[in-house]
Amino acid sequence: MTHWILLVEDDAFSRELLCDWLETEGCGVTTATDLEGARAAIAQQPPDAILLDVQLGAENGLELVRWLRENRSYAGIPVIAVTASVAPTAREMILQSGCRAIVSKPVDFRQLRAELDRWLSSAKTHL
Repeated sequence: MTHWILLVEDDAFSRELLCDWLETEGCGVTTATDLEGARAAIAQQPPDAILLDVQLGAENGLELVRWLRENRSYAGIPVIAVTASVAPTAREMILQSGCRAIVSKPVDFRQLRAELDRWLSSAKTHL
């Protein structure tokens, strides 16, 4: 059994790094580079958790969190923000949007593993 993670990241290097790490950790991964792709991926196969870059080019990644929370079917999916925005006001805004945790870039993989363990402990698993 493995957890299914949606990685929403527009930077190719970061996406590849995180995807490789998740697969090494035994997770199944779907990727999206923008909000439209993320919504389509969620509709096709709701993930156990989402790793979300907050700044997706011109798009605000937090719009995805709002969309999730407004859709009863997806409202419980934990979202972990992965961002370079570490100012206290930005962190507060990210958490208030509905993200469950924040991992700063460059990614500390021990912290990311701890957050995934925390939020996936009660998530459904896929065979």
